[in-house]
Amino acid sequence: MARHLDWLVYGGLVAGAVALSLAFRSADAPPAPPVAGEDELGGVLGPATPFDPTVVVQAPDARRQLTSGTAFAVSGEGQWLTARHVVEGCREAALIVGGGRAVAADIQLARDSDIALLTTDGGPNALPVGPAQERLRVGRHAYHPGYPQGRPGEAASRLIGRETLRFRGRGQRDEPVLAWAEIGRTEGLHGTLSGLSGGPALDSQGRVIAVTIAEAPRRGRIYTTAAESMAVATQSVDQTGQYAPGAVINTHNYGTVADGLRRDLRVAQVVCLSAA
Repeated sequence: MARHLDWLVYGGLVAGAVALSLAFRSADAPPAPPVAGEDELGGVLGPATPFDPTVVVQAPDARRQLTSGTAFAVSGEGQWLTARHVVEGCREAALIVGGGRAVAADIQLARDSDIALLTTDGGPNALPVGPAQERLRVGRHAYHPGYPQGRPGEAASRLIGRETLRFRGRGQRDEPVLAWAEIGRTEGLHGTLSGLSGGPALDSQGRVIAVTIAEAPRRGRIYTTAAESMAVATQSVDQTGQYAPGAVINTHNYGTVADGLRRDLRVAQVVCLSAA
């Protein structure tokens, strides 16, 4: 796809998405229900195995419908990550930057995970990425800022283990993922978290540890890429001097932190404008 250098103004789709964003306030994320504290974590999470439970997910088909999701900056040079299924089969993608404006983005799909790299002409300070060698412990918290239902919103979760997602539809494949139990979300946000796909999963230090890719509403679960997939997706990204330190996040302030990330465009809404 040819790379566009100018900020573009899109009518209709962008204006509608921006109007929804302005109409929905997300600062007051409610306190999470009582759960184990960070000092009461379980055992270290082991590696993925063929015996992990399998969950089937129907990936959207961009050829039949325009999709939207969330993206986040991983390089001040204009590199972003999002979920592969948000932009797979998309000919034109753009990041909404507010005021009825959007910037065109080139798309590069990861080969073995539900991750895509977007490239724009410049960008904001990147989010810091957590160390690839860090071992995750069951019970730790993660925070998911983005645009659920096409509006500003966020969720909080607690790590419960590993599972395998079986993507059906375009790009059918199996992928090892991390499963998280939802413990809180934006006040007034009911129903699906669709649109949060592609957003970052942040640890308590504001570092990216995974990409949010799916949910199981009836089970109250959120799924993210495995840490190993994040490491592969960011191995060519140079964050030296390009990222701003992450904010300390907890179950009481994650809504406010998420608002700041969206305001600074470090977390942005991504839309597929036309299918391939």
